[in-house]
Amino acid sequence: MTTEEHIMKGLETVLLPGVGRSLVKMNLVREVNVDDNRADITISSAALGPLDQEWITHQVKAVVGTDIKNVDVRFIEGKPQDLNEIGNIIAVMSGKGGVGKSLVASLTAVALRRQGYEVGILDADITGPSIPKMFGITDRPTGSDSGILPVSSKSGIEIMSINLLLANEDDAVVWRGPLIGRAITQFWEEVLWGKLDYMIVDLPPGTADAPLTVMQTLPVSGVIIVFTPQDLTAMIVRKAVRMTQHMGKSVLGVIENMSYLHIPEIEKKIELFGRSRANEMAQATQAPLLGQLPIDPELARLCDDGDIERYDSEIVTDIGESLTKAIQAKAS
Repeated sequence: MTTEEHIMKGLETVLLPGVGRSLVKMNLVREVNVDDNRADITISSAALGPLDQEWITHQVKAVVGTDIKNVDVRFIEGKPQDLNEIGNIIAVMSGKGGVGKSLVASLTAVALRRQGYEVGILDADITGPSIPKMFGITDRPTGSDSGILPVSSKSGIEIMSINLLLANEDDAVVWRGPLIGRAITQFWEEVLWGKLDYMIVDLPPGTADAPLTVMQTLPVSGVIIVFTPQDLTAMIVRKAVRMTQHMGKSVLGVIENMSYLHIPEIEKKIELFGRSRANEMAQATQAPLLGQLPIDPELARLCDDGDIERYDSEIVTDIGESLTKAIQAKAS
């Protein structure tokens, strides 16, 4: 006998076009009722165009099975912000540009995805977006008047970036602060993220409009601070830490990028940018050191080729495990 539970299990196999995640994971299934030989299935139309709705209706009826003779698929209006269920929102931040925030945001998402979590990346670096390039994504987001659908990476990480909306990826975004803030707000409120365990927010450098918008608009669970060994960088990063604390957000951990260059032939680590300040920064922020990323030509090549998800290193695994431990410790 077909039950609501059986139908929900079947709906988990119906993947949303362009996203590659199921109707259930996108939180579009609003109600399922089974009575004798009739099934009434209600789905939200948020971000779905007419062709999407027609295709979904056909797929839903196909997975219900032959036990149910009458299947009624009904669409109701909805807004993405009412459907999105996101467990943890983690902002990746630094007071200085060029320290590798986008790299850390991407590797953090990859690490969490490898642990089996549902992950999304909101690229809040509106004037300098680089996330799509590292993931090799060129597809444009789809949607409707009621919302936008994110684009999924090869491993299933949902991504939304301004670069995916531009006619050419090299086009410059010449906007003032209010427009940048509005774009970030739209990425949060008007994109159908669905059910996610983690959302990683890649922030632009500094402590001005964009970081302020994220801290005030999004329910940020915590912040990862990124830095490099130079003394100047450490001083500027402290400003980001103070902003985080001023906004009432916690620092989940720190990550040192470009920490060293490993030469495997002689098994030696060379600190090209000076001695490591990893432990010093961890003590200053009273947060755990989540990891130290080396200067790795292989990682640089994979980022340039759009294959960051193929990066195979224990460092990535360690970052993911350290981060989940920090979040669990914060929650307890």
